[in-house]
Amino acid sequence: MNEIAVREYFDVRQKMPAVELSRVDFFDARQIFECGQCFRFDRLPDGRYEGVAKGKYLCVGQPEKDRVLLIGATLSDYETVWRDFFALDEDYAAIQDDIYRHFLRFGSVIREAVQIASGIRILRQDPWEALASFILSQNNNIPRIKKMIRSLSEGLGEPFSAFEKTYHAFPSAQAVFCAGAEGLAPHRLGFRSRYLLDAAEKYLDGRLDFDTLRTAPLGQTETALMSVLGVGKKVAACAMLYGLHRTEAFPIDVWMRRVLDRYYPKGINPASLGPYAGIAQQYLFYYERERTSQEKAKKRA
Repeated sequence: MNEIAVREYFDVRQKMPAVELSRVDFFDARQIFECGQCFRFDRLPDGRYEGVAKGKYLCVGQPEKDRVLLIGATLSDYETVWRDFFALDEDYAAIQDDIYRHFLRFGSVIREAVQIASGIRILRQDPWEALASFILSQNNNIPRIKKMIRSLSEGLGEPFSAFEKTYHAFPSAQAVFCAGAEGLAPHRLGFRSRYLLDAAEKYLDGRLDFDTLRTAPLGQTETALMSVLGVGKKVAACAMLYGLHRTEAFPIDVWMRRVLDRYYPKGINPASLGPYAGIAQQYLFYYERERTSQEKAKKRA
């Protein structure tokens, strides 16, 4: 694992403080923000990604493979928020070695998947935001999920100013609960409103204790999350992987079931795939999506 070089500077073009990271391994902004794990970062025309996380604004650029620019961040922001958010303290070379040890006995496709998607890092997102976001993701597509979350944040999230613009944090459980069904109605969440309100209530009254669930046995954590109205195994697994950083969690939706049926027709037990099974899931998911996209492009050509 390379030691990342960190340099604070001022971005003259954007008129913002910024942090440059050099010697960054296993980091691809496009793969990180477009693999389906978070919904509040959008791609700008110049290829950078702009969004809000942890109640802060950030613009991410990647002019070179091993060089990342965190525009809008100070050195203090990097040390207290963004290093953890991007899991830059984790050794992804060692993680990939562990994934190979657990997956290669079932076939070699994992090696190709890792090569294609090795820039993915599982973000350490806020657990309430991750749970709420994946509740909203049910029977939905990414553009509509983003639209819902944007509306909800602008309507109920705490506003903050950054660089002469106003942004909004993701709404707290308290804000959602106090809004009630009537307050959520303008955001057009449909049947998901009931689920979101139930999640907020269980979080506020202590039945969902995220600090405890970070380290509880995985089955116990899954059971607690599935006590929320409308939360099944897939949403619970997403909340564990993306919100609680339980990297052993392995979300399976319809798309992922097709991936498993295609490459592991004899079956594969996610519980036996080690502590980074969820990261492997992301590699396989992204790999299959890219492969399918390329095949469609060839047919159109």
